Amino acid sequence: MTATPILQLRGINKGFGPVQVLHDVAFSAHRGEVTALVGDNGAGKSTLVKCIGGIHSIDAGEYWFDGEQVQMHSPRDAAALGVEIVYQDLALCDNLDIVQNMFLGREKRSGLVLDDATMEEMAAKTLAGLSVRTVKSLRQRVSSLSGGQRQTVAIAKAVLWNSKLVILDEPTAALGVAQTAQVLELVRRLADNGLAVVLISHNMNDVFAVSDQIAALYLGRTAAQVRTSDVTHAQLVELITSGRSGNLGLAETNGAAA
Repeated sequence: MTATPILQLRGINKGFGPVQVLHDVAFSAHRGEVTALVGDNGAGKSTLVKCIGGIHSIDAGEYWFDGEQVQMHSPRDAAALGVEIVYQDLALCDNLDIVQNMFLGREKRSGLVLDDATMEEMAAKTLAGLSVRTVKSLRQRVSSLSGGQRQTVAIAKAVLWNSKLVILDEPTAALGVAQTAQVLELVRRLADNGLAVVLISHNMNDVFAVSDQIAALYLGRTAAQVRTSDVTHAQLVELITSGRSGNLGLAETNGAAA
């Protein structure tokens, strides 16, 4: 783990009209690590991720990336820094093949025509770098892929663009046991390749299987961010449900989030 987090959020506040969703949230992610972001429904996880990704502007607080304070105004700003988000719906087009999906909106051209050879070579190299062996052909339509293969393609698409931080929203939510194991192995490999990975999950077994750190949100506040090895399943459940576990967590748990 590097000393300086690739991402560090300090005192993040975000509201929508009269509803205050995030209250002085602190969060960090390091290169080469998986940081799990957990919390009950309504804890503020989705809003925080959209603030990281530039979809929502923050009302107050500091956004630091790679040691420098930055201003985030749009998803384009986040992408320029190297932030990629893989949402739960994956945003893949069933009628396009793997290569077409990976380069959708960022196609390579040779003059006026698409440079299919370069795109296929880059896609193959990216999948090989992630040790993906479950895809038979890069020209398979996404509609023919399994859930685990679709998730793999979406993750490969995210890391194709020299990303530094990859956020994965419930990547195993709709997968069976074998496919879940494959995707978790891929998540771990991303971190081992030097990326910072943020994993959003409700599955505590997945969280403890692959994460190095865990950040727990409770009613829009950071209850705690701890090393995974320093917390138990029971303590984490208490942090998620009440914001506190023994001497760990929030001193007060008043407030609300949506």
